[in-house]
Amino acid sequence: MDKNLYDLMDWAAIEEITYSECDRPKITLGSHRVEDGFLVQTFIPHAKEVELLIDGNKNPIPMQCMDEVGFFACFVGRKQEFKYKYIVKYDNDVEQTVSDPYSFDSIYSEEDLSKFSAGINYEIYEKMGAKPMTLSGVQGVNFSVWAPEAMRVSVVGDFNLWDGRRHQMNRLGDFGVFEIFIPDVCVGDLYKFEVKNKKGEPMLKSDPYAFYSELRPNTASVVVDISDFEWSDDDWMKNREDIQSTRVNESAAMNIYELHLGSWIRKEMQYDENGEEVNGSVFYNYREIAHKLAVYVKKMNYTHVEIMPIMEHPLDASWGYQVTGYYSPTSRYGTPQDFMYFMNYMHKKGIGVILDWVPAHFPRDLHGLGCFDGSHLYEHADPRQGAHPHWGTLIYNYARPQVSNFLISNALFWAEKYHVDGIRMDAVASMLYLDYGKNNGEWVANIYGGNENLDAIEFLKHLNSIYKKRNPSSLLIAEESTAWPKISGDLNDGGLGFDYKWNMGWMNDFLEFMKLDPYFRSGDYNALTFSLFYHYSENFILVLSHDEVVHGKATLAGKMPGATQEEKFANLRVAYGYMMTHPGKKLLFMGQEFGQMNEWNEDKSLEWDLLDYDIHSKMQKYSKALNKLYVDYPALYKLDYDPAGFEWINCTSKDESMVTFIRKTEKEEDTLVVVCNFTPVVYEKEIGVPYKGTYTEIFNSDDKKFGGSGVGNKRAKKSVKKKVDGRDNSLKIKVPPMAITIFKWAE
Repeated sequence: MDKNLYDLMDWAAIEEITYSECDRPKITLGSHRVEDGFLVQTFIPHAKEVELLIDGNKNPIPMQCMDEVGFFACFVGRKQEFKYKYIVKYDNDVEQTVSDPYSFDSIYSEEDLSKFSAGINYEIYEKMGAKPMTLSGVQGVNFSVWAPEAMRVSVVGDFNLWDGRRHQMNRLGDFGVFEIFIPDVCVGDLYKFEVKNKKGEPMLKSDPYAFYSELRPNTASVVVDISDFEWSDDDWMKNREDIQSTRVNESAAMNIYELHLGSWIRKEMQYDENGEEVNGSVFYNYREIAHKLAVYVKKMNYTHVEIMPIMEHPLDASWGYQVTGYYSPTSRYGTPQDFMYFMNYMHKKGIGVILDWVPAHFPRDLHGLGCFDGSHLYEHADPRQGAHPHWGTLIYNYARPQVSNFLISNALFWAEKYHVDGIRMDAVASMLYLDYGKNNGEWVANIYGGNENLDAIEFLKHLNSIYKKRNPSSLLIAEESTAWPKISGDLNDGGLGFDYKWNMGWMNDFLEFMKLDPYFRSGDYNALTFSLFYHYSENFILVLSHDEVVHGKATLAGKMPGATQEEKFANLRVAYGYMMTHPGKKLLFMGQEFGQMNEWNEDKSLEWDLLDYDIHSKMQKYSKALNKLYVDYPALYKLDYDPAGFEWINCTSKDESMVTFIRKTEKEEDTLVVVCNFTPVVYEKEIGVPYKGTYTEIFNSDDKKFGGSGVGNKRAKKSVKKKVDGRDNSLKIKVPPMAITIFKWAE
């Protein structure tokens, strides 16, 4: 061993590296100026020989093995810095020429890191994670991760035999970010971060910022470049502000079809003569689903789809609500480019896409965010603050700026990289209340002694303000199940800044009413009318969602009373009709549009074969016609959140379980009169009407083509000057049984 070389070396630092406990290997490894030249050092386990090849030189310089575990060094007597590579011969006699990972500059600026630490680096995903790039003329991948309490972090993958000693990352200042550029790593390579905690225990973690992930049950992250997709949805994006208008008195139609991509439709599994799977997956690719779904959604006259979470998740049965890959479209259905194709195609067909998003909690899977760097990094350390006891998941520490930044930049990522038209935030109530789902002693009060989660409130306000500033035409929707005020209120007026809130109260009240035998509905009549007392306090979406058709709750058709299928479906038709004419945007879960009878099962396709039966095909035809009615008549959506758009005619017909009301716009000629009868009785009825003139029945859920009995008003009705329901003009109409009828006014 060369004594002069030996004396130049920092052996304490070298021991840190060889024991893979170094968080700043770049201080030692690579080329460093010393007296009269440069000291070049490298650590390559399993290397038998290493030579230094300086650019422009034909003859490489042999490097001395200073430690038999693979530490090599040499002295180069040059005055100027130089570029170089290593020629490595391994103990299996394989030879490689490689660039030195520790010879490249960081891609982070001081401003990048300072803004991340302050929680305001909204494009942090552009640098964090695995980024294919060319540095100093060398192709490779730049890896970085936030792990402030780690003793050491390494990148491991097929490219380095999953050996955590090989590519130990460099800690950047005091920001807790680790980084390394690894030459010759390619798109498609698998990787993880090996995090050694302060106890010296190594943990394998998936990349929190990975853009793509391995197909479950495998959990590695995948290097991918998402910059090469060519979008062609310019017309949609340019006009989206009008398509999804939330402007006062110009509210746009929004009728949402909620679905789970993995069970909306599936392939039939095929097997060979040996019983082996032939087609390998029951799932359609994002591109295949796009074509099938767009045709169906357009045919059924929906305006939007809402997709249950497509972010990577380990368990199919979680439906995507326990996310491990927040930046990664699940590989169950294809690649990130495939999902971009899905979004692009839906837009070109005039269909908006809303994504479910889960900022409230995350699962405990060992490869995920939990105890990421050996400390409680993303979650609270105190389980009273950091865990949901009945979900078994962990709660984000929203007070930590880098955690807030991770989530805010993720919401922006889906809007700006994938062109999503809206984000529906799951379980917002669990974020707002510290005692959500907890008993006394299981939660910690805020600084004022209350149960409000002040950090989560601030996080939501921060997120919503930045999201709407950068993406004003993309929607923010809250699934919030309590009476928390101003969910959709203006941020400058104490609100949380969402565009819409799911109306869970209406859903619960209305379904309880509909489940009653018609004979007993008069006793719960207020459930029909109560929603209008609070409707204008928020911008509500009326929802009949997936949560109502699982876990023993029965499908919507299954909830309906009736001794026969025909009676059940008559109830379902009037229920959908009332929902569609009630103020507020609409959402219906897949399968309910044709009256699926079995509860939703994420492991199976919808029961499309039911459409071979007349009763189900007519139910689908009814849903299609009702949806068309909704989008064709502005009175049903334009003034959804203006009291001027709705007016009761009669909301006191308790004994008949009947309501009549008006939907309107600022134009009188758009006026519609709606009559809902929730009993199986035909009535001859006088109803008050808003104007003198002619009223034509334009829709009747009891029409025979929908499976009804055919009772209705085939001829236009002229109003008479007779005071009914407190109005000067009235009509005498036939009210069909268990049905909704809608009349259009003309002067």
